[in-house]
Amino acid sequence: MTTKPLEEPATTRPVDPALVPHGGRSKAPKVLAAVAVILALLPLVPVGIPVLFSGPFDTPGTLQVLAVALTLAGLAMSYDVIFGYTGLLSFGHALPFALAVYGTNLLMAHARLPYPVAAVVAIVGVVALSALLGAVALRTTGVAFAMVTLAFAEAFSILVLTDPVRFLGGEEGLSIASDMVPDLFRGVVNTRNIYWLALLTAVVVYVLARRVVTSRAGRVFEAIRENEPRVEMLGLAPFPYKLTSFVFGSGLAALCGTVYLLVVRGANASITSPDFTLSILIMVVLGGAGRLWGAALGGFVYGVLNLRLSGVATSDAIDALPDWLAGPLSEPLFVLGTLFVLLMLFAPGGLSSIGRRMRS
Repeated sequence: MTTKPLEEPATTRPVDPALVPHGGRSKAPKVLAAVAVILALLPLVPVGIPVLFSGPFDTPGTLQVLAVALTLAGLAMSYDVIFGYTGLLSFGHALPFALAVYGTNLLMAHARLPYPVAAVVAIVGVVALSALLGAVALRTTGVAFAMVTLAFAEAFSILVLTDPVRFLGGEEGLSIASDMVPDLFRGVVNTRNIYWLALLTAVVVYVLARRVVTSRAGRVFEAIRENEPRVEMLGLAPFPYKLTSFVFGSGLAALCGTVYLLVVRGANASITSPDFTLSILIMVVLGGAGRLWGAALGGFVYGVLNLRLSGVATSDAIDALPDWLAGPLSEPLFVLGTLFVLLMLFAPGGLSSIGRRMRS
């Protein structure tokens, strides 16, 4: 009796076009590089998009909106490594992001560390804590894993809101310790530099994440996502790979958190809530899970819409509509929810799948 040799599990999800390795290599890396260059030049462009933005691209208000969107794009890519590539549904990804935001600010305010040093220390601390929490949470799988990660995030959220030690700011949050921030990033006049830092962070997150997901370990991530028992049958232990993915994604989220602190000039309790983790999941699904550039696109679009829909809702164009239509459209969450439902109905693969669906 002959036995069929075991083969490595094939992935069924579409492969990121930017990851095609042979002669028909995708042009995605060049396209993404061109997009990065265009985004880098935006602060020098004295024009804008009416209604969507409150002013030209070179104004501090518009640059801050774009900087927040770029930071969320990096955050979405960090979660895509865990969820989109490894298949781990974590409801606690807001935790490493929030820990980095609060940790960096507290180190600047109380330990009097300069921002660059505080940011590095915060990232290292978040990575170490993520390794510990991941080692515990990954003893479970599926819904149980999601609930354990949610419990960790909720515990920190409650700690921030109740603020028993009176240094986390409670519901009001914390203002940034601006005296420890380099002059290059201090004040509204330097919003352009903060924007460029947010863009650089998004690029760094993409490059690091892409190197990992295209490595041998990254292929194991995808195999675990598709069929974890089969990976075990092939002689590989999934746990170390899942822990690596979890810690790596958390480290990237922490990096984004240190920059987010500069962008919004403080730490707010809203980023510790489970709702924020759900928002991160929506960003990834909106752009397309399992595609880094798709997750980045989803995070960017979500960030812009979330910040600007409230301004659009109070515009004269909305006020001129009938009451039955102006009422719902004046609620940003209603508009976001409607757009998300329509996208899932007509493009289940997210924004990144629209082009492929049109070609087919």
